[in-house]
Amino acid sequence: MKKSNYLDELKVKNSEQLEMELVSAKKELFNLRFQNATNQLNNTARIKEVRKNIARIQTVLKQKAE
Repeated sequence: MKKSNYLDELKVKNSEQLEMELVSAKKELFNLRFQNATNQLNNTARIKEVRKNIARIQTVLKQKAE
């Protein structure tokens, strides 16, 4: 998914939806790290992508809090 499209989707969501998405992204990151540790992860670039998505979600949440 392109960065700008993802950001537009995040900006439309309310705080509750963003919190839910943040929780699911953190769970996904945990699972990816676990798979990486057990050598079951094929696409290691996905870890970096999920970390950046978490940062994007947190940024939008802080912007909405202001």
